[in-house]
Amino acid sequence: MNLSGIVVLCKPLNLPAVSAALTELPGVEVHFEDPEQGKIVVVQEALSIAAEMNGLLRIKAVQGVILADMLYHYFEEDQEILDGLKNRQGRATGELDLVPPTLAG
Repeated sequence: MNLSGIVVLCKPLNLPAVSAALTELPGVEVHFEDPEQGKIVVVQEALSIAAEMNGLLRIKAVQGVILADMLYHYFEEDQEILDGLKNRQGRATGELDLVPPTLAG
């Protein structure tokens, strides 16, 4: 499971329409709106990193969105990430190196 906190900016006049469009997107919940600044905070839930990034692209494509930026990301046992982090020496998942040995000081 992937959760991401995303800040969306739009013109204050467009906030109601943008907020309504965001709530129609799968996995997206609006948690805060600032009508004076045109700021919306959403949480998106996705099954994979690819789905999460595609969701962010859908948010950015909503008519009236000026900016959408992911500020927080949480993942839990995402196999896509775990596979990518395994080092080439074949260590168990619990012994992952985040920095490749050739780059470590």
